[in-house]
Amino acid sequence: MTLSWSQIARMGLVQMALGAIVVLTTSTLNRLMVVEFALPAVLPGMLVGLHYGIQLSRPRWGFLSDTGGNRTKWIIAGMFILGLGGFLAAFGVTLFATSFWGGLLLSVIAYTLIGIGVGASGTSLLALLATATAPERRAAAATITWLMMIFGIALTAGIAGSFLDPYSPARLLTIVAIVVTLACLLTVIAVRGIEARVTVRRSPDPMPFMQGLAEVWAERKARNFTIFVFLSMNAYFMQELILEPFAGLVWDFTPGQSTSLSGAQNGGVFLGMLTVGIVATGFKRGALRSWIIAGCLGSALCLIAISSAAFSLTPLVIALGFFNGMFAVAAIGSMMALAAEGRGQREGTRMGLWGAAQAIAAGFGGLTGAAAVDIMRSFQPDATAFGIVFAAEAALFIAAAFMALHIMDTKRSNTAALVPGE
Repeated sequence: MTLSWSQIARMGLVQMALGAIVVLTTSTLNRLMVVEFALPAVLPGMLVGLHYGIQLSRPRWGFLSDTGGNRTKWIIAGMFILGLGGFLAAFGVTLFATSFWGGLLLSVIAYTLIGIGVGASGTSLLALLATATAPERRAAAATITWLMMIFGIALTAGIAGSFLDPYSPARLLTIVAIVVTLACLLTVIAVRGIEARVTVRRSPDPMPFMQGLAEVWAERKARNFTIFVFLSMNAYFMQELILEPFAGLVWDFTPGQSTSLSGAQNGGVFLGMLTVGIVATGFKRGALRSWIIAGCLGSALCLIAISSAAFSLTPLVIALGFFNGMFAVAAIGSMMALAAEGRGQREGTRMGLWGAAQAIAAGFGGLTGAAAVDIMRSFQPDATAFGIVFAAEAALFIAAAFMALHIMDTKRSNTAALVPGE
């Protein structure tokens, strides 16, 4: 028995909960550190880089879920760890007002927990989807679950932004506490009993972790895909840590306004995903490679326009989100199919490998963007410093489009593509 449509939607609720917590830690808290506490952008960049670095454990989580026979426990446990890390991260930000080192120590602990939680919950969830979804439903299942994740991100950012002004530490902690509590409860309700009702393929050949990972790496498709993920995710995440500070420093946005801007961006991502989901999945129009290339090039054009600081920021950020979503969802459905290919039924291990590549690139890209802004601001006006980094990100998107053109085929479904990061 495979996942029904209602069960797929329930899995999407877990993605929605995961995105709701992560968006607060990677956008709102980052902006508060840089603008309200005047800390260098590289500091939150290093913290978010730490959370991505911890996700190098994704292959291990995927391997455990392949061989352990109980992905549900890792999904739930990971979400609770993520929720705890999210709340401690918010509390750590409030400590910077009185104790820099106290705030930093708590933040390091918090972002470590965030990395563990995302790796355990996210990888196990994707592996369960890949193994328990009928082949003809995988593309649609991926679209549904990622749309729900983006909806959760956009909804959380928008609502949190509206309640965050005027900013106060107590208000911040209250908002984060409500979000993480609801996310954990929603996860338990959503996944309860699903795995027991479906037929999940498990690896019939237990082996040491490194041997299983080497087996997957030996597959040419999996190896080329990993390289593409690394390049494209550098482009995808370079603006993550600097967009809200850019809005505050260059456009004078308040904390609530910049958090709402993040919500608007993810609203654009939602629309981009929905567009491709309807046209490519529903009407079978356009090769997935074409959608990926169009999304990369559209994202590059938006970043070039943002870098000029000559146009209204919010519409450009929404457009950037739209093309990001187009680029991502065309890749997600094909990733589901590729995970189920190859020897040994190592879906979780493949998911973990690609998730690790995404995490390395996301952490490196985010940290590089933040560090570059700090360096540029030391001898350039704020608008110019941010603009140079946005332009560099646009160049990476163009390079990712060029690589997709040469390594991906033109099938309308079940082609290899990109895993978007949580």
